[in-house]
Amino acid sequence: MSSSKRYTITAALPYTNGPIHIGHLAGVYVPGDIYARFLRLTGNDVAYICGSDEHGVAIPMRAKKEGVTPQQIIDKYHAIIKQSFEDFGISFDNYSRTSAEIHHETASDFFKKMYADGEFIEEVSEQLYDAEADQFLADRFVIGTCPKCGNEESYGDQCEKCGTSHNATDLINPKSAITGNVPVLKQTKHWFLPLDKHEAFLREWILEGHKNDWKSNVLGQVKSWIDDGLRPRAVTRDLDWGIPVPVEGADGKVLYVWFDAPIGYISSTKEWAAREGKNWEDYWKDENTKLVHFIGKDNIVFHCIIFPSMLKAHGGYILPENVPANEFLNLEGNKLSTSKNWAVWLHEYLEEFPDQQDVLRYTLTANAPENKDNDFTWKDFQAKNNNELVAIFGNFINRVAVLTNKYYNGIVPEPNDFTELDEEIMEQLQQFPDVIAKSIERYRFREASQEFMNVARLGNKYLADEEPWTLIKEDEERVKTIMYVALQIATALSVLSEPFLPFTSEKLKDILNINKDVENSWSEITSKKVLLPTGHKIMEGKAPLLFSKIEDKTIEVQLAKLEATKKANEAANKEVEPQKETIEFEDFTKMDIRIGTILEAEKVAKTKKLLKLKVDVGIDVRTIVSGIAESFKPEDIIGQQVTVLCNLAPRKIRGIESQGMILMTDAEDGSLAFVEPQQKVHNGGQVS
Repeated sequence: MSSSKRYTITAALPYTNGPIHIGHLAGVYVPGDIYARFLRLTGNDVAYICGSDEHGVAIPMRAKKEGVTPQQIIDKYHAIIKQSFEDFGISFDNYSRTSAEIHHETASDFFKKMYADGEFIEEVSEQLYDAEADQFLADRFVIGTCPKCGNEESYGDQCEKCGTSHNATDLINPKSAITGNVPVLKQTKHWFLPLDKHEAFLREWILEGHKNDWKSNVLGQVKSWIDDGLRPRAVTRDLDWGIPVPVEGADGKVLYVWFDAPIGYISSTKEWAAREGKNWEDYWKDENTKLVHFIGKDNIVFHCIIFPSMLKAHGGYILPENVPANEFLNLEGNKLSTSKNWAVWLHEYLEEFPDQQDVLRYTLTANAPENKDNDFTWKDFQAKNNNELVAIFGNFINRVAVLTNKYYNGIVPEPNDFTELDEEIMEQLQQFPDVIAKSIERYRFREASQEFMNVARLGNKYLADEEPWTLIKEDEERVKTIMYVALQIATALSVLSEPFLPFTSEKLKDILNINKDVENSWSEITSKKVLLPTGHKIMEGKAPLLFSKIEDKTIEVQLAKLEATKKANEAANKEVEPQKETIEFEDFTKMDIRIGTILEAEKVAKTKKLLKLKVDVGIDVRTIVSGIAESFKPEDIIGQQVTVLCNLAPRKIRGIESQGMILMTDAEDGSLAFVEPQQKVHNGGQVS
């Protein structure tokens, strides 16, 4: 287990152009939180730092889409994101924002120091420009074909399909995302960070110095970038949203978001240190401090090549000890997408699953995309809860609490002589903290979570094998020892669960009535045989369940939401049918289209799509067979006004003569919708 040390832990700054979803949680924030909580429990000095990334092209683009100002966008989503993190139990020591004055000062000073030291190259180059919009097309204001993988919807700064970062001028067939026009090249002046100057340092520091302790996906991406040859990277942009470039001759230019965002870790630390009466430099400039970045794989190049090059060029800062980047999490077999609403949003989850934060934390940790992309499914979420958290962990604790109250009025009994099995169980219990710690220290959080659950499995099996509820009738003294051992396991779980399931840990401590007088540290579990002393009284009465079973109907609601989203996306992507061949006015006047009301509706036997309708069209009541059964229940459409083509020649459908056609259209979600009058109309009213 690690000796006491100072740690600066950063979690990727989320863009404030939308809420947080489960992909963000699984890739960055849950593993970072497990690591930070574990380090605090083992006596380390920890600063877990994050904040909202409020600059960059994504913000004004979202503002245009919603018809508001960029400031309104960042205020809206910063509030949602910050509250979601708090409610979910992400234990940041500080959550700041890059619109804060301290960040503007820190980023500006950082740039000015590098500028004064001659660490930038000043160049006039040709950039893509939209003449109609009268602006340069930075990053996501331009879309084109990725030069590496051929994806036709690559952004100007990065291809979301293959993950490659590039410049907008590298795109094939670029188009303006503002007007759709083909941009032109126009000269503009910018400052560049010469990454090629730092290539030898990066190769030695990462590919040689960390080849044995960094994850293979991180090393592989870094090696690919370096082997391709590093080139100067612009640190400024022609935009009106961001931190103004703090030098003369830079009017209308801002710091490129990838330059200012990682500096947000430093400014957030400064904000925290000032509030807590600490020295921020201890966490960024002391060689004894360990810096760890938690990110997703799309941020590897920024945290392993660009930001370290900035820190090295600036001078005086420590470099990251590790960057344990995760791969991507998919949802029900498809890639998570903010723009397509294909996501499980954290703030919505917290509303729909109150007090079940730890179920999601556990599922995301057990399925963490640590080495390859992984998939979240609602059925697996249900299974993880019902078959593991409820059936193993929750079942063990419930048995311990119920039996202790039933046999001993909630008081920890005095044990008798330990059997060989009891000794073995206690010995195994003492080994678990080190086993779990080693997995966490190697950033293997999936493995660590399963080792933690093995403690609960140990307790469950022990009680199942010993059966104190049966043995109490013939050997009460033996049961005292069994329950004493079980209570020690439960107490260990209250500590070991804290990094993974913080809300459950608190609930379990309440059940065991653990306070500061009997609280145990992580390391004490390995050395103390008595974690909960004889005579201690646990919670009186019926203890609350740690977890509740999730029913099928709850999961069906979530799957139905996703299905509706899928249909809406399909409808949005559906091409509008081209116009049919021209007809004469006389052809149109031949059609007799009237408003009618559905009087009766029933399903046509042995069909999935057909309903038999009785419709009053004013001139008569007629039978119409319509293929709408998959979109409407018969009982729901009685009284519905519809538009009917009345003079269509009758035809037999499944043996029923259909005397007209109901006119329908596609709704936005992809389902069928009636073509109906905006106001109630008398039956037989003609459409002309």
